[in-house]
Amino acid sequence: MAHVRAALAIATVLAVGVTPAVLGGTATAAVPPAAGTATTSTTGTVVQEGGPLVVTSGEEGAVTTRITVTLPTGHTGPVKARLLLPKPTWQWPDGAEGYDPVTPTCAVNGGAFSSCPWNIPGNEVVFPATEASTTVTYDIRVDADSRAAVMGTLTATFEVTDETGAVIGSGPVVFRFVSGTVEASRRTTVLARDKAGVLWQYPSSGRDDKPLKARQRIGGGWDIYTSITALGWRTAAGQGDLVARDKAGVLWHYEGSGNPAAPFKPRVRVGGGWNTYTAITANAGGLVARDQEGVLWKYTRPFAEPDGGEVSTDLFWPRQRMGHGWNAYNVIEGQGYDDDAVARDASGVLWSYRMARDSSTGGAYSPRGRVGGGWNVYKSLTWAQNLNGRGQDDLLAVDKNGRLWLYESSSWNYGQLPSSIRKEIGWGWDIYDEIL
Repeated sequence: MAHVRAALAIATVLAVGVTPAVLGGTATAAVPPAAGTATTSTTGTVVQEGGPLVVTSGEEGAVTTRITVTLPTGHTGPVKARLLLPKPTWQWPDGAEGYDPVTPTCAVNGGAFSSCPWNIPGNEVVFPATEASTTVTYDIRVDADSRAAVMGTLTATFEVTDETGAVIGSGPVVFRFVSGTVEASRRTTVLARDKAGVLWQYPSSGRDDKPLKARQRIGGGWDIYTSITALGWRTAAGQGDLVARDKAGVLWHYEGSGNPAAPFKPRVRVGGGWNTYTAITANAGGLVARDQEGVLWKYTRPFAEPDGGEVSTDLFWPRQRMGHGWNAYNVIEGQGYDDDAVARDASGVLWSYRMARDSSTGGAYSPRGRVGGGWNVYKSLTWAQNLNGRGQDDLLAVDKNGRLWLYESSSWNYGQLPSSIRKEIGWGWDIYDEIL
């Protein structure tokens, strides 16, 4: 999705090719020299120490470049500096428009770093004013979101002016944004319960060649549950909730803690009677559940009251009937961050269901679409949400030999479908009886 921003934080830092005026004469066009070399004229010199700054966009953290300005002799009083930014020419990832991908902080003459304000109409990053001296140093520290990598190489014009507004120093500053590790808050984590009742987590890595990191133990005692289901978006940063049904039919809520080492808070009782359902799965932050008669029910989380009042203290609104005939399926898997679902019938055909966008349907699915046959080779299917951080949910499948397969999703009429291409990403997963 193309998106043109009027301004960006210092990640969008980069050059509009502003031509400085020559003191005592008419403004003339000039071709800036390569970064890392001095710009010499009656306006002084500007050097980006070490050349272009390589910004690894993601978890790798902030990097800093220093700009050394040597001013012409005879200048006194305060001087101001700004970084003139280029007009964006790249395409943001779908759904990423409207955010600031870079967090810049600035320092002058080795002082403390502070946030650099930027002027939206002028496409510029503004530095704190300082007193003129023969040499002034400006440091720019850049921390970039992983999505900033699409900006590539950007060239900005660094400009210093005196108290009259006359340009007394100007030169290029270059930034090269490259892909790094997608942030943990934008990747998911796969949970798996072994046959001894121990719950394990596999944080996603954000890498295509090895999507899952080594497993980490969450804790034991999870064999008291007959069903465990994710609620909403679950991340490798320890965010996201679970619900679990015990053998007596009581549903328990585990709220996400935000701590990857201990991702869930102590459980809270939701209510009893949930053993009437033969399948429970996720649905856009809530649940869908199939009863013994094959009727599907939807449970929506009350993020806000319908009339705009206070948020409900209940975990779910009263259930809504979505349809019948769901006993035809031996697997029903909903997406925790979307309304869509897939279901496998007894002959191994996988079907897709997209939530109807027409409010008159009362929250039912649109007519199903056929994904394909042969899916009975798998003993389990689960939506793993987003392993690589690129915005699409991923379907995981474990075959009868314990091999783990990844089906990355493709967009489908405002929904998502597993692709026709699978990739093996693990083995030995037959030790688990629950994967989510």
